[in-house]
Amino acid sequence: MKTDRPHSSQLTSLPMERIDRMILLLRRQRVILDADLAILYGVTTKAFNQAVKRNHERFPSDFMFRLTLEEKAEVVTNCDHLRKLKFSPVLPAAFTEHGAIMAASVLNSPRAIAVSVYVVRAFVRLREAMISQREFASKLAELEKKLVEHDEKFAEVFEAIHELMQPAPVPPKGRIGFTASEE
Repeated sequence: MKTDRPHSSQLTSLPMERIDRMILLLRRQRVILDADLAILYGVTTKAFNQAVKRNHERFPSDFMFRLTLEEKAEVVTNCDHLRKLKFSPVLPAAFTEHGAIMAASVLNSPRAIAVSVYVVRAFVRLREAMISQREFASKLAELEKKLVEHDEKFAEVFEAIHELMQPAPVPPKGRIGFTASEE
């Protein structure tokens, strides 16, 4: 009996870093383009987009959106693996984490469902990395503030040391001995 179920070796050969590189930041959202999801889910981009189009009600704007010409140009310029999109007359669709999961359910193939788990994990890893980065930035800002405060205090200490290092003013020498005062 033959199944369409992907072998675990097929999925383990799918490097997580590869999925991570497919996730882009567009419109302040983490997304994967339709061409990349089609590759991951084992279908052509055309078949992928047809399935999405047939089920358009499952893809509200917070799940999927079309790129603008400017966004497409930027993506093609910045992502080597997407250079083939340069000559495509169709604007790519961008899928958020929820849109990628919905696309897997629309395709309803064993590979799409199995790979969607990896896609979700990649989104989660990136979200955790962003949180860690924010925490690191916050701690760095606190440290910088403390250093500025310490620098100000050190400046005061060094100023006091410099003042102590200055030779003491020599009082004017008076005459030694008895002087008659004039009256």
